[in-house]
Amino acid sequence: MAGIKDVAQAAGVSVATVSRALSGRGSVSTAAQEAVQRAATELGYVVSSSASGLASGRTRNIGVLVPVINHWFYASVLEGISSRLMDEGYDTTLYQLTKDRIQREKIFSDFLLRQRVDAVIAVNVELDAEEVQSLHALDKPLVGVGGPLPGVPTLHVDDEGISALATQHLISLGHRRIGFIGGNEETDVDFRVPTHRRTGYEQALHKAGIQIDDNLCVGADFTMPQAYAAAKQLLGNPAGRPTALMAASDEMAIGAILAARDLGMQVPRDLSVIGVDNHDLSEMFGLTTIEQRPHEQGELAVAMLLRAIRGEEPAHAHKVDHRLVVRSSTTRPLDAA
Repeated sequence: MAGIKDVAQAAGVSVATVSRALSGRGSVSTAAQEAVQRAATELGYVVSSSASGLASGRTRNIGVLVPVINHWFYASVLEGISSRLMDEGYDTTLYQLTKDRIQREKIFSDFLLRQRVDAVIAVNVELDAEEVQSLHALDKPLVGVGGPLPGVPTLHVDDEGISALATQHLISLGHRRIGFIGGNEETDVDFRVPTHRRTGYEQALHKAGIQIDDNLCVGADFTMPQAYAAAKQLLGNPAGRPTALMAASDEMAIGAILAARDLGMQVPRDLSVIGVDNHDLSEMFGLTTIEQRPHEQGELAVAMLLRAIRGEEPAHAHKVDHRLVVRSSTTRPLDAA
């Protein structure tokens, strides 16, 4: 197996130049870089990550903290993170960070603090001051996705603005009885996303002079099955049935569409439905939604983190844009036609 000395000899450069060229650290001329890459390819030389880590103190491994891993949003963010890190030559180590204090202490006192990762991306998990400080004390850059972390550059979306836009779309079509499917106590934890989306919904109604009716608001766990059950109870009441529904996620919006169909209702003739995410399934269901591009959020988080690792311009908090995507699940109510 070829070694670094063989590559240096074949390229006609020093071992130090080969090390700088293949690690991406330090200045190397274009000609030397090309010669080293060509020699390494011809000899089949692969940089030893363990040896490189010992020499540099870096592992080229990034830790990613998530609260859950079986939801579409988190999977999409992780896909963006992983693909971008792979392009940059980094590995990804995933940690599911729950509210269990013993589990959290084990991750921060064992896995992360034993130099197994160069930096950390926290996806929609709130870290307390001690956890943030423990990472900063060991010079581990940290970037957040999803909500504000004190002293940490963070990517975030305007959850109140998102749900307000969704509700305003329904109001603009002439709807006045607009239901809301939000989160429950189980999901209203880190950064209180369900609460913020309920607030945006209420703000839009208030701005339009529409009285808020708590009977039109139900909770679920951001999954299709629970949203299906909640929507079926809400829509099954003929006296107080809404003409439109705003769901805090596309998966819950799809659950509501399926519930409406099972009750013999036609979407959007009898019920308009709008969600949040632009889920992979949303186009198949003709779902009008608010797009928040989680894959892009993952890629942007990596870009921010790499700047910190390389000692470049410090990363700052960044708000991710959202946009309305109109499809066939929303229209004017029958009494306004």
